[in-house]
Amino acid sequence: MAGIDGKMYGNMVISAANALENQKEDINNLNVFPVPDGDTGSNMSMTIGVVREKAENLPDKLSDCAAQISRMMLMAARGNSGVILSLFFKGMAKALDECDEADSVSLAKAFQSGVDSAYGAVMTPQEGTILTVMRVSAEKALEKAGDEFKNDPAGLLSYMLDVATNTLEQTPEMLPVLKSANVVDAGGSGFVAILHGMRAALNNNAVKYNGSTRPQTASSADFASIDAGEITFGYCTECIIEKDPELCTEDRIDSLRETLSEMGDSMVFAQDEEIIKLHIHTNEPGIVLSLAQVFGALLTIKVENMRRQHTEMAAKSAEKVEEEAPAAEAAKEPAKPYGFVSVAAGEGIAAAFTDMGCDRMVVGGQTMNPSLADIISAVEDVNAETVFILPNNSNVYLAALQASKEITEKKVIVLATKTIPQGISCMFAFDESLTPEENEAAMTEAASMVKSFSLTYAVHDSTADGMDIHTGQSLGLLNGKVRFYADTDTECLSQMIEEMKEGAVVTIFYGEDVTEEDAQKVCAQFEKALPMADVTLLPGNQPVYKYIISCE
Repeated sequence: MAGIDGKMYGNMVISAANALENQKEDINNLNVFPVPDGDTGSNMSMTIGVVREKAENLPDKLSDCAAQISRMMLMAARGNSGVILSLFFKGMAKALDECDEADSVSLAKAFQSGVDSAYGAVMTPQEGTILTVMRVSAEKALEKAGDEFKNDPAGLLSYMLDVATNTLEQTPEMLPVLKSANVVDAGGSGFVAILHGMRAALNNNAVKYNGSTRPQTASSADFASIDAGEITFGYCTECIIEKDPELCTEDRIDSLRETLSEMGDSMVFAQDEEIIKLHIHTNEPGIVLSLAQVFGALLTIKVENMRRQHTEMAAKSAEKVEEEAPAAEAAKEPAKPYGFVSVAAGEGIAAAFTDMGCDRMVVGGQTMNPSLADIISAVEDVNAETVFILPNNSNVYLAALQASKEITEKKVIVLATKTIPQGISCMFAFDESLTPEENEAAMTEAASMVKSFSLTYAVHDSTADGMDIHTGQSLGLLNGKVRFYADTDTECLSQMIEEMKEGAVVTIFYGEDVTEEDAQKVCAQFEKALPMADVTLLPGNQPVYKYIISCE
């Protein structure tokens, strides 16, 4: 067959995006722990799915097409798996630079370049993950490309798919946690789906979206055309909610619609049997998203600063000079030495960070990772010479790190905070009189001194580190890892308290599904068991975790 040009490459990526979207729920279900963290398929699908959404704008030249796809995916990347995938395609684009067409050898080299790019972003690559599946299949493809499949890119991809599939099946032997849970690696499974889609396109049988995951929603209206007048509500907030049938009664949905209508304007509230699509202009995006999540899982989230959008549009139109002037004056203000961007979910937790001096909050965390573009936008909104990013979640850290590399006009430092308590401890340790490097060291040390506990529940049976955990049991995490389990929350919290005997300061954030009465009982339990500690109870309103507890 002829070489792969830009049009064919675009078709291959779109077919891959469809294949991944069709299988994303199966991929989500490949959890290696019983905590509700089934978002690998969703994160990868949202990352590559942006190419399908903007397919008509792809260039015909291969190098230009690969570069544009790489940029789109990088900006849409969510979670570690999404960032790794976007960097893989970034490496491919680098190898295809200046290429009008790609033969088998060029394609194999591009895959190898993608692997190098993905590995380069991970500090401690773990065998048995998506990285292994990528690496082994690319290495084998490069060995065969110039010989057996010299003029057969479709045959090369078929061979690569076979190798990837076999490697995926071996991941439980490479990573004990997969074997104990009797699953293969979720990210690797997603990569196999991508190769399947790309091969299908090369064989003129591109994968179509089959609609099995959820109904396609209509394209949202263009809300960027904001009137030149005063912007009363500053944040364009959108989300898609996967309905929980038990919660989504007609009366409750009507109540939600009425409550939200009082929180902003330009509200669009659409639903079908499976989802609710919400759009609203508001000044309280965190509260809106918390209310929405009461009715089911959040499938997608987008929060945009419309005042910033308006400034960008005003710069393009002479008719809007008067609206541009205030923003221009603000831009002339001298930058302050330090600023902070923090990632968190929950109105109360966001308020805690803001009270300690955090300039911008990015809504996200466990099961709802923000995109690279979300983080970049927040950092750019902070008028400071040095901006610290606090990811506060291990699955957000890589996206934050990559975002820092995309920003050149200011110094950006990503702190390796993997929990909310670590992030709060960092904020307490900040000292404006110190240099950026001294502050980074001090805050990193402070994060290492705090113990982070959280309480949730098991979503299915599992075995982890010798613990035989059953669906519905209470789970306790220490620094992000499952360490405690019991039949009741009280028993599980008692186990946690045993790890806090040396603690002097204990802060308890209670979640959105916890009543104040129940939270007070938990606070009393801690005060009785830890009489020498200063115990503080605060409403965190966070999803997923009933309690997030800091012990210093």
